[in-house]
Amino acid sequence: MSKLHLVFGGRVSDPQTLDFDDLDSIEVVGMFPDYKSAEKAWRAAAQRTVDDAEMKYVVVHLHRLVQPDLIAKPGA
Repeated sequence: MSKLHLVFGGRVSDPQTLDFDDLDSIEVVGMFPDYKSAEKAWRAAAQRTVDDAEMKYVVVHLHRLVQPDLIAKPGA
């Protein structure tokens, strides 16, 4: 199974949250087939805006959203 990862980012109201200010201005960096390549893209995007504390990029594990049963259940 492919484990897709999405990397995106944008301006947040608080750098400790994921409350994006303007959803229309979200930058989609791309979709990646594995975490390693997604992390590389995330690091590059975050490094471009390192001096702007209100810019935040994240990696989303799309395979966990599409098939949540793949996430280990507590006590299982």
